[in-house]
Amino acid sequence: MSKRAIIIDDERLARNELKKLLQDYPDVEVIDEAANVDEGLEKISSQNPDLIFLDIQMPGKTGFDLLSELDKSPQVIFTTAYDEYALKAFEVNALDYLLKPIEPKRLADAIHKLETLDERETNGHPVDSSGAVNRGLLTEADQVFVKDGERCWFVRLGEIRLFESVGNYAKVFFGPNKPLILKSLNALEERLDEKTFFRANRKHIVNLRMIEKVEPYFNGGLLLEIKGGEKIEVSRRQAVKFKEMMSL
Repeated sequence: MSKRAIIIDDERLARNELKKLLQDYPDVEVIDEAANVDEGLEKISSQNPDLIFLDIQMPGKTGFDLLSELDKSPQVIFTTAYDEYALKAFEVNALDYLLKPIEPKRLADAIHKLETLDERETNGHPVDSSGAVNRGLLTEADQVFVKDGERCWFVRLGEIRLFESVGNYAKVFFGPNKPLILKSLNALEERLDEKTFFRANRKHIVNLRMIEKVEPYFNGGLLLEIKGGEKIEVSRRQAVKFKEMMSL
């Protein structure tokens, strides 16, 4: 794999601590470090690293500002003391999001994601326009970070029974919770495995494993009853697809 990495963080102690942890990963070579965004941009431009460990809150400009100024981004693993940026980190296609103080186990997970990505790239999986491998489908075992106002959840995708479109947002149904995330249903559909998540109509994506009852409905459509008690209509066009998928 062998990745050349730059650590961008305004705290020297945090940079040193991360370098120490990375000694356990001979395939990740820390080639340089930077204490702020401008210095980071300069080093990325001159050294062209494969990977950056990027703090978010830094004096002057944030880690997100740095990414917005790059034409082509290396792989990004965020390192930050604040968890309220996690959702935005996933929106900018970050590989992972490590909370300080960084736990060795979480760092190991992030490096593992990097290795998995490399394998996919080697095996000819698509690369998106930013030059990063399209990480493709999320499986039901994947965990996603959901934030709504002050509340945050880290939810296994398989526990989400339903996504509902609300303008530019999607309402996420899991347990008793229904937070809103800034994602369109179409964008979600692209990342969700259609073997588990089904687009029932213009406004809803349902988890097939959470369906308790299926009934015929108006005009050749279907009515699904979901585990949380929600009733979702399947449009006539999607009902044909649903029956094909569900039949032996």
